[in-house]
Amino acid sequence: MTASAIGAVLFDLDGTLLDTAPDMIICLNQLRAENGLEAIAYDIARTQVSHGSKGLVQLAFPQLEGEPFEVLRNRFLDLYNDRLAVDTRLFDGCEQLLATLEARGMPWGIVTNKPGFLATPLLATLGLDVRAGCVVAGDTLPQRKPHPAPLLHAAAQLGIEAPRCLYVGDAQRDIQSARSAGMPVLVAAYGYLGPEDDSHSWGSDGHIETPLDILSWLNTANANL
Repeated sequence: MTASAIGAVLFDLDGTLLDTAPDMIICLNQLRAENGLEAIAYDIARTQVSHGSKGLVQLAFPQLEGEPFEVLRNRFLDLYNDRLAVDTRLFDGCEQLLATLEARGMPWGIVTNKPGFLATPLLATLGLDVRAGCVVAGDTLPQRKPHPAPLLHAAAQLGIEAPRCLYVGDAQRDIQSARSAGMPVLVAAYGYLGPEDDSHSWGSDGHIETPLDILSWLNTANANL
């Protein structure tokens, strides 16, 4: 496969395209404070942001399960819904990356497990909703990543065959989803990886240290992809 064979780029959202950790961790620690607990260190909480509300609330309240857990998770979602884009930004280099893809006429889209009631207003606030060729949220389909259906749905929306779509993500489920969908996939090493994440064993086509490394990968993609 040559670089010209890649017809589109699809991104995970949290930890790949957007740095949502500042807002999510503030809300998590607000939830902790409401329950008489001290704040969790930012660097520790950051590694769980790609695992969404469930992963964050499990980190903050590891002893809870069942209904008490869901009560706190719903409270976290309420807090976060009120603070979606206060400090959230594109990762450094992402704006240049997206502008370059757009200048090349290469469509890009988003496939995230973030539910639509959060993803839609967040992307609208940042002006990304009108730029993305497609947005597949965590509740767009009955299936979520690591199932391949969301990625295949995104490819169909773009009108590009799945093997010609590059997917970029920062969690193992992203690589599993892309592999099952038959897409080449890169690990965003700048994302929310934790010390327990053995990302080099996930079976990706490579690791990128910055978003702009995607352009280099596109330029040098080869027949093994």
